Amino acid sequence: MFRSICPVSSSVFKAEPNLRFLDGISIVGVKQIECVTQAVEETLKGNCVRFLSRRKQNSNLLLPKIRKNKFVEILAISSGCLNHCTYCKTKSARGNLVSYPLDSLLERARNAFADGCKELWLTSEDLGAWGRDIDMVLPDLLNALVEIIPEGCMLRLGMTNPPYILDFLEEISEILNHPRVYSFLHIPVQSASDAVLSDMKREYTCTDFCRVVDYMIQNVPNIYIATDFICAYPTETESDFEESMALVRKYRFPSLFINQFYPRIGTPAANLKKIDTIEARRRTAEMSSLFRSYSRYNKERIGEKHRVLVCELATDQQHYVGHNKHYEHFLIPSKKCLLGKWVQVRITDVSKFYMKAVLIGGDINAWLSNDSMAIISVLAHIQLCILLLRFAVPDNFCYYYYSFSLI
Repeated sequence: MFRSICPVSSSVFKAEPNLRFLDGISIVGVKQIECVTQAVEETLKGNCVRFLSRRKQNSNLLLPKIRKNKFVEILAISSGCLNHCTYCKTKSARGNLVSYPLDSLLERARNAFADGCKELWLTSEDLGAWGRDIDMVLPDLLNALVEIIPEGCMLRLGMTNPPYILDFLEEISEILNHPRVYSFLHIPVQSASDAVLSDMKREYTCTDFCRVVDYMIQNVPNIYIATDFICAYPTETESDFEESMALVRKYRFPSLFINQFYPRIGTPAANLKKIDTIEARRRTAEMSSLFRSYSRYNKERIGEKHRVLVCELATDQQHYVGHNKHYEHFLIPSKKCLLGKWVQVRITDVSKFYMKAVLIGGDINAWLSNDSMAIISVLAHIQLCILLLRFAVPDNFCYYYYSFSLI
């Protein structure tokens, strides 16, 4: 009998391995990546195997890694979480919080920089919770990391929920102001209604969230804040939704991840009566429309000069993607390879999600406009004509012609 392999990277399959459509399929859990080879070999023999048990702490840091982008190291600092959100399956799939040891994380970071990485992205189910199970706190890790970041490299923090950084606002803001740390923070709010947040078991209020955002705006110049919203959670009323809309209007978040509620099997929220689909879509569309109505990147910024780090090629294969200290998004045309380099650029155009910019002092053919190149071409032809005339006509005539051509 032919067997199939399903390497599971989703919390849904890990939490519900007995779903009927998984019958006869070999499954590798999100914490058992090292078992992939064994799963393939057993399945090819006709066996159905499942590797879903918990593995020892820190084992994923010991595994070899092939980076999708050789200039970016994505470093998971923990697994699992402390939350019990009613709509999420992360807890059942990944279990309680397991923070990876400080020394192991520092070693992984050093190795990444030694390999030529220019950016270090910290990630986890909840960055702010790191260390609470090993008698440490997130600032301990961040302060240790900034000490080993080489000149010319940058650190980016991942997602953190409000409750776990409320006690460390000053420390986090100091880290975000460090010259080798992007002034970027992803803080999911999910709803601006305290009633909905309580139903979701999010363990914070909208006031808590605003306290974090206000402090960061006041203490981290030009900080880039991203957040998440869930539209049409089963207990969300029209008034609750309007509170969320008001929060978006207040802060005009440059990055907004909008999700329409979807019930996940086995979660408490899946047992609640769903909001009418048409109404759910309306709310999602309305918030999306509000998000599209404003932009961090306005026309007044054209002409600004910035220093940006380039670590990616855009999907159009025509532009490089770079970010400045404030993690603003730049698209830069260039015939030279800019990957892994810091460059000086000038903004030439803006859109909702990025700013187009040209190199300053770089490859002139890469950043001059077509009109500029045409003008240079015409001037070159005029100069050539002048040189030819100097040999073909008397000196006096050439002098007057040359003077006239410069008027």
